[in-house]
Parts: sequence; structure tokens; C-alpha cells
Amino acid sequence: MAEQQTYDFVEVKPADILAERQREWAGFTTFMTWGTGVVVAILVLVYLLWG
Repeated sequence: MAEQQTYDFVEVKPADILAERQREWAGFTTFMTWGTGVVVAILVLVYLLWG
């Protein structure tokens, strides 16, 4: 017979959820800023080299 598995649940506090979402948002905005900069740089290079 299979062993019964048990789970230990940890209390999640609203402050922890908020901190996690703020980190995710900061990472997203940083990624979008760098991504936009890279796209603009590529478009400028295309314009200068082939335009």
C-alpha cells in the first residue's frame, strides 16, 4: 500500500505577497525598458545602414 503524503502549510502574509508582486513589477519594468532600448537601437542601426 502507498504511503500517505503529508503537507506542511506555511501562513502567507499580505506583506509577503505585496513584496513579491513589487519585485516582479520592478523586474518587468526593467525588462521592458531594456527591451525597448534594444529595439530602438536596432531600428536606428537599420535606418543608418540601409536607409
